[in-house]
Amino acid sequence: MKARKIRKTRKKLIAVSGALTVIAVVGTATAFGTGTDDRRQVEVHGGQVTVPVAGGRTVVDTASLAVRAQADDGRAWQLSAPAADRLGSAGKVSVRGGRATWRYAAKGLTVTVSARDGRLAVSVHSDREATLRWPVTGVDPATRELQVPRGEGLSVPVADKWWNSERGGLAGSEAGVADGLTMPFWGTGLPGGHGASYIAESDIGTTLKFVSEAGRLHTEARHAFSPKEDTKDYKVTFALTDGSPVAAARDYRAWLSGHGGITTLREKIARNPGVGKLVGAFHAYTWGQARTAEGVRRLRELGIDRMWLGYDADDAPMTAGATSLAERSGYLVGPYDSWANAQDPGSADTPVSKWPAPVWQDACVRGADGEVVSGFHDRGCYVSSEALRRAEPSRHYLADRTREMTANGAGSYFLDVDAAGELFSDHTPEHPMTEARDRRNRLERMAWLSGDRKLVLGSESAGSWSNGVLSFSHGSGTPVTDALWKLEKDRTVWGGYAPYNAPAIFFKPVRLPDDVARAMYDPRYRVPLYQTVLHDSVISTERWELPWSKLPAQSRDRALLAMLYNVPLNLVLDQSELDRHGEQIARLQKYFEPLHKAAATSPMTDFRRLTPDRQVQRTTFGHGELTVTANFSATAHDGLPGGCVDAVVKGGKARRLCPEGL
Repeated sequence: MKARKIRKTRKKLIAVSGALTVIAVVGTATAFGTGTDDRRQVEVHGGQVTVPVAGGRTVVDTASLAVRAQADDGRAWQLSAPAADRLGSAGKVSVRGGRATWRYAAKGLTVTVSARDGRLAVSVHSDREATLRWPVTGVDPATRELQVPRGEGLSVPVADKWWNSERGGLAGSEAGVADGLTMPFWGTGLPGGHGASYIAESDIGTTLKFVSEAGRLHTEARHAFSPKEDTKDYKVTFALTDGSPVAAARDYRAWLSGHGGITTLREKIARNPGVGKLVGAFHAYTWGQARTAEGVRRLRELGIDRMWLGYDADDAPMTAGATSLAERSGYLVGPYDSWANAQDPGSADTPVSKWPAPVWQDACVRGADGEVVSGFHDRGCYVSSEALRRAEPSRHYLADRTREMTANGAGSYFLDVDAAGELFSDHTPEHPMTEARDRRNRLERMAWLSGDRKLVLGSESAGSWSNGVLSFSHGSGTPVTDALWKLEKDRTVWGGYAPYNAPAIFFKPVRLPDDVARAMYDPRYRVPLYQTVLHDSVISTERWELPWSKLPAQSRDRALLAMLYNVPLNLVLDQSELDRHGEQIARLQKYFEPLHKAAATSPMTDFRRLTPDRQVQRTTFGHGELTVTANFSATAHDGLPGGCVDAVVKGGKARRLCPEGL
């Protein structure tokens, strides 16, 4: 009976996940929603293909794949340099049904371009193993800024010496579009109200490299075509924008919305009222006394009436009594879990890596060489989502595990890794899968947790493709630089997993090196790309190993950014943390709660910098439901002191917060 029920559930979830995958990967651009038929407007003049777009037109050079834009006001610039690979001679261009198509026979590539709802849509197809390094963007001399969704988002001056150096941690790096970026787009800004947005609809198999050349940054996308991996089609759209630092995010939100790809918090709350408890809540991982009934009572005594409380999956989870008290207090409670790692049960370093036999090693991901793929930090192995999917009808690994983890009455669940986009190909004969199949599996099981199980679900650094199946994301707010990972590995500096009830990795204050702090938290380069796209869908925080008190030198700016972006702080709590910071946390939460209640279910509709030094910034949500102004500088601006934030709920008066004065 139990197996039969799970099978029935799976059929329903496959439909859900399939739709989401199509939304994220396969669709064509519909951002402007005009429904305009542009078939008669594509023009071919020799080797030049002209395609109309909203705000102007684009011209694709078939000899090189270079793309130029000409705006309606006459401004022209280069959207992409020629492909970085040798393409060989271009074949004859044919036009049919509003699409222009040609082939590079030597490279084995077929290119199709068209106008789709205000954008240039380009599709490149290959039936054989091949790579293409294109588009090459940001190369026009007039380009001033590059926007990239690293975590919440960055907008980087392309000629900045520091960002062009190794110290900036961007130049020379390469990010997977599916797993290294939180969303599959990037943008450029030019003077005079011009810019461009680029969406890699085919995010799996695509990377984005940041190149410094002659003291200027530009980007180079690379797609790997593989029949085996089902990445034979590479789809990219180009749009002209107004050059705002969040214009590319607006364009991507419009594209996503046009494909039914945004599930709002309002919809999620209607399906599961428990999601509503996230509104106004800070998030915290608990240790020691903080995960007991006494700890819950202490939070209540501080006046905190909204909180998400997580706990590690160890031998001392929150008890049923503590969970019940927390739920009655208006809090959400959820365990940390991961379905991505398996270790030898006899020596596993965490309970979440212990699985019933024979998951270790039968369910491990194997590479093309047949070898087991080592897990995170070389711990055990990565678990194949396909192996678990095939085993579930008869073995119930996931159903049994979830029931055990929530036996205390927890109404929430944090499933690490699943939404972060780290996808695998599995070459095990008994459970082969592509990266695309891996993503569908993850969507299916997350949809089961948040749908059938009615758990308020969160995951790590959730990619935009997962917004329909979860409600919160830990880590998408952090624009991580690779230097942070190196710092975290130094346990003498960062701290380890001792002592048991207050691990130093979370509780030990750390001073970030100047370059790391600048790359991650300098407000001059931070822009709310994630919030522009998903504010009314996914509640986003910073990473769990970067709780607010971990970085004292950044505590003021992190609090200001949280209020400006209308997102909660992520905390770590034990008795000593509440002794040191409890009252300050309570004041921050009390300031945040009414703002979040006013705007959590509204989109972020505007972001702007109010001063040339970018230190004073303003956000707007919905139709003016909330307006927030933050001053990150040391001097007052228009009556707002440095280091303070003013927030105005529609119809109300400005409320001020100065974090250092709490």
